[in-house]
Amino acid sequence: MRVRFRGIEVREAMLLEGPKGWGEFSPFLEYDDVESARWLAAALEAAHVGWPPAVRDRVPVNATVPDVAAADVDAVLARFPGCTTAKVKVGGLLREDVDRVAAVRSALGPGGRVRVDANAAWSVPDAVAALTALAPYDLEYAEQPCATVEELAALRVALARAGVDVLVAADESVRKAEDPLRVALAGAADVVVLKVSPLSGVWRALEVAQACGLPVVVSSALDTSVGISAGVALAAALPDLPYACGLATTSLMASDVADLLTVDGALPVRPVVPDPARLEALAAPADRRAWWLARAQRCAALLPPVPGRLAG
Repeated sequence: MRVRFRGIEVREAMLLEGPKGWGEFSPFLEYDDVESARWLAAALEAAHVGWPPAVRDRVPVNATVPDVAAADVDAVLARFPGCTTAKVKVGGLLREDVDRVAAVRSALGPGGRVRVDANAAWSVPDAVAALTALAPYDLEYAEQPCATVEELAALRVALARAGVDVLVAADESVRKAEDPLRVALAGAADVVVLKVSPLSGVWRALEVAQACGLPVVVSSALDTSVGISAGVALAAALPDLPYACGLATTSLMASDVADLLTVDGALPVRPVVPDPARLEALAAPADRRAWWLARAQRCAALLPPVPGRLAG
């Protein structure tokens, strides 16, 4: 990684090639086999099944600003050419969060869109206090400000009572839930953030998007360009795409297996084929390769059924 992000400095991924193209199996190292099996299903879908038809040929994306000092914001935004939306990581010291968001708003100007992501760091009272302090910077929405569906629902009520006009988006409450539709049924979000791999693939994620009935933002999980292409496929298949998607995260990496690059604030909708020379240069050591193969084998035994799509 160019900077430490989500607590990691090196991102590991296992790539699979099949008759339909390339898939990526890259659950984070701390995920158990049950959760990781969904990621394997998504990789197999990409390699062996394929994706729904696209209704657009480009997907607008947002810049991602990690937990950096306000003075470093301009340098981070420069890695996202043409992006007029930025997602800013918050949830640390509120003073630093405000300075960082203020710097992003200043860099994007009044026409830019600024969203924040707390990764469930706040309690409901803390979220109300933080979003009250951040709301003057004209937030598009706050992503996963609290951990649970119940807290998100309570926060929406508390914000309305406090007169704080900030939409609430759910991420972890959807992708880590046994029932990903619960957040919508509970009135806990105004927007849902969907990631392909944690939902077992593009087709399943599309079903969740349709069933939720809420605006959707497609996001990544620090994927390589191979994994990002699955997110692009989902965004390209959605009937409506009112928000920029969080799919430009390969710019946070110092190297990648291919180039799926942001052009004029958007990603093209196209297959991604890894560069053989880069695959060789980035190949994992033998012990890590064996670890990932063993992990994939364990997860294969736990694959959720996908009727009619992965049969055979």
